[in-house]
Amino acid sequence: MNTSHTPVTGDQRLVKHINRVALLRLLRDVPGLSRAELSDRSGLTRSTISLLTKELIDEGWLIEDDAVVTGQLGRRPVPLRLDGRKLALIGAELTPDTLRVVTTSIHGDVLESRSAELRHIEPEAACHQLVEMVTVLAQHVTQAGQQVLGIGVALPGAVDAARGQLRVAPNIGWRDVPVGERLRAELAAVNLGDLPVLCQNEADLAAIGEVEFGPRPVDSPLIYISCGVGLGSGIVLGHTLFTGATGAAGEIGHTTLQVGGRVCSCGRRGCAEAYVGLRAIAEAAGLRPKGSSLDHAGLRARISTGDAQVSAAFREAGEHLGVLLQNVWTTFDPRAIVLGGEVVSLGGSAFVEPALATLARYAQAAGVAAPQVRVGRFNELAAAVGGAAYALHALMNPYQARG
Repeated sequence: MNTSHTPVTGDQRLVKHINRVALLRLLRDVPGLSRAELSDRSGLTRSTISLLTKELIDEGWLIEDDAVVTGQLGRRPVPLRLDGRKLALIGAELTPDTLRVVTTSIHGDVLESRSAELRHIEPEAACHQLVEMVTVLAQHVTQAGQQVLGIGVALPGAVDAARGQLRVAPNIGWRDVPVGERLRAELAAVNLGDLPVLCQNEADLAAIGEVEFGPRPVDSPLIYISCGVGLGSGIVLGHTLFTGATGAAGEIGHTTLQVGGRVCSCGRRGCAEAYVGLRAIAEAAGLRPKGSSLDHAGLRARISTGDAQVSAAFREAGEHLGVLLQNVWTTFDPRAIVLGGEVVSLGGSAFVEPALATLARYAQAAGVAAPQVRVGRFNELAAAVGGAAYALHALMNPYQARG
């Protein structure tokens, strides 16, 4: 009896896509590799490398540098690196009172950014305003002869990334809002419906921005702490975003910092957000009576004059953040913690230095070294830039589960 089996032929398009991604990731991590070096590192044949690199050069992903003089006979190796001048990414952030939209290169260079006050908190109106802003930037990209690769949207709460649904956002009172579906429908109406739209929590995307657009090798584990009106964290292990069973991992703003303490926006008492969030700081500085909207302009004006009450409010919040950093450190044992968001940008050293000093006291008491803590690269644009990075992350990690 013949026991031989018909060979199983893989989907050639799938294999080709995997190989393209592998080359792009290699050249991002080690710029300047030649075709021969790419073949050695990837295990692909030189003929396959030649075909794929030609495609990637034609599409604007790669560029050739001048040939390297080696002193040996034969063809000189030609270094390759990521180019991306023909390619762009769009990122957006929805906060309780502000919309931010950016375009970036595939290297993380911010090409254009816009922000606007949120006109209406109602989901349909907010999504419409966001699409209006995205459309303007997308038009600028196409007018410059570039191609938009995708759109990433940062949202202020727990997100079901697979469905593009904002599950719960206490600071804006939204529950189970299909943000991704709304955005795709509106983008289709302005002929942008073919663009991938990815939604995720704002701190998670700020963390992805640090990973995708940061130095190589990537710090792992890396935790990004987003300090704004809300307080959250993004956790990256290797190149993988950890979001938990329901998408709510990293919601450190609603961990208890003080039993029976201040009332938080979520209804609990003593949450970290009630001590470190921007609303808490503004209230401590006497700038926001309870129940009124946050006065960003007034806060900035007081900061610019060196107001003592405002400085004291940031210092107190920084000390509370230091306690939270200690809890994050002992829970996750990260290689690096990155601080970002509007509070970090506004408070500067008055906010960050007390946090680091508090963390250092805990480390000294335990007789161990604290992890590296640094301020993020993109300041207030971190989550929006992270949205753009998430669109690239999806291309570079196409078989990684979202969410």
